[in-house]
Formats: sequence, C-alpha cells, structure tokens
Amino acid sequence: MKKLLAVLILITSFGCKNNTQSTANGKLNVVATTSMITDLVANIGGNNINIQGLMGSGVDPHLYKASEGDVTKLVNADIIFYNGLHLEGKLVEVFDKMGSQTKTPIALGEELDKNTLIGSDYFASNYDPHVWFDINYFKQFAKKVTQVLSEKDPENADNYKTNATTYINKLNTLQSKLKSIIKTLPKEKRVLVTAHDAFNYFGKAYDFEVVGLQGLSTATEAGVQDVQKLSAFIIDKKIKAIFVESSVPKRTIEALQAAVKSKGHDVSIGGTLYSDALGTTGTIEGTYIGMFEYNVNTIVNALK
Repeated sequence: MKKLLAVLILITSFGCKNNTQSTANGKLNVVATTSMITDLVANIGGNNINIQGLMGSGVDPHLYKASEGDVTKLVNADIIFYNGLHLEGKLVEVFDKMGSQTKTPIALGEELDKNTLIGSDYFASNYDPHVWFDINYFKQFAKKVTQVLSEKDPENADNYKTNATTYINKLNTLQSKLKSIIKTLPKEKRVLVTAHDAFNYFGKAYDFEVVGLQGLSTATEAGVQDVQKLSAFIIDKKIKAIFVESSVPKRTIEALQAAVKSKGHDVSIGGTLYSDALGTTGTIEGTYIGMFEYNVNTIVNALK
C-alpha cells in the first residue's frame, strides 16, 4: 500500500507536465504494457517513435506491479497503450489516476465489440482479456494504434498508415499459414490443456477445445480438486500432451502430469507455449507473429 501511494504521488507530481512530444529528436515517446502490444506499436511506429515496453519476456501481466521506474516512463510518455479488460489488474489504479491528469492511457481491448468477446463469470471484467489470440482482434488493435499515432503526430501519419498496411498484410499471411498447419491435426485431437485459460480465443478461432488448470487470471490458484478433475478429463479424452506456459510456474502442469500418472496413465508435456508474454527479444518467439506460429507448431506436433 505504501509503495502504491508513493507511485500515485509521483504521478500527481508530474500531472502538470506538458503533454507534447518531449524528446530532443522530436520523436513521440510511447509506452506499452505487454510485450505483444509493444511489438505491435513498434511495427507501426517504426523510426518515428521511441517505444518502451513495461513487461518483458516471461512476465505475467495479471500479477505485474509498477515500479517507480515504470511510473517515470509512464509520466514521460506522450502516449500509453495497454490491453485493458482488466488484464493488467495491478496497474488499473495507476492508469485511473493518470486519466485524471494530462493524458489518458489507451485501452486497446476496450475498443472491441463487447458482444463478440468471451464472457466470464469468474473474472473481474466479465470478459476474457486474452484477445490477442484472435488475430482479427489484433488487426483492430493495429488500426487503433495507427489512428492514435497519426492524430498525435500528423506529420508522420502517412508513414504510420503505410507501416500498418504492411503489418496487417503480414497478419493476413499468418492467418492463412496457421490454418494450413492446423488442418494437419485431426479435429478429434484438437484438445488443448494448459496452465491457465489464456487460449479460449485461439480455440474459438481454430476449433480447439481449450481447458486451463487455473482460471482466466493467474491470480487464482488451482486446488487439489481442480487437478483431480482435469486429470480425469485427460484420461477420458486420451489426451497425448499438455502444455506449460512461459509466464506461469511449471509446477502447476507438473502436478497435473503427476496426477495422471498416479492413475496408471501417461501424458507428456508437449512443450512451452507463450501466452501472456512473448519470447526473448531478438528471437523469432520475441515477435507476435513468430510467437503465434511457434505456438501452433508446438501444439500440432505434440498432439499428432
């Protein structure tokens, strides 16, 4: 509580900061929360922005808490992009406070048609926030980012629009490629068991049954009954592999694997999937497109 109070005081102290392009080179200072959004904004902003991401590889946004260094980045930013839909739960109070100052952070998830989102009775927002696993939603994110950058920096609007068109074309190519890969996996084998419910939009888009050991937020922990219930499901469905997530401790899936084995059955760990964060910067999995293709190849190869 004391740390949060200090953070809010720091925000307030910068509240009168002139919200204009603040760097010596004239570029926009842009901050993004998750690594997926950081990658998106970097692709569209290109050389016309200075982009900083708050959350790196393996960071769980559900549990993320802003440091004083993060707040400094936020108050010095010309634009802030975040997912919204309560994904960055611990940052909401910080963003609410900033919204009363000179800039309002842009919640990309709030731009989506709520009637199309997956609802939840167990999550604070009543919507599954893992919307980036539907590429069509990510294209909408791209359009909103382009609009905001263009309005803030009209001199470079044409560059932003050109970059967005190029990136959306890449997303279209990705969609076609993923469909071709998934077609090689028989429909009856399309059952995805992971550490938490991050892949529901993926399942809806590509006809997978998706089951997570934990709920939509990793702030909820799986109990013994959850493990036993899911182990029975795995045995009944004759599921070949289950998956670890890079941003969730491996022990939850290892406990599930042990529960299955204790009942005389075997299930392998099919690999590590990237759910709430991308891979290491500089790797293929460190980009949204590379992450998505890696995940699909890992899933299909393990379940075949």
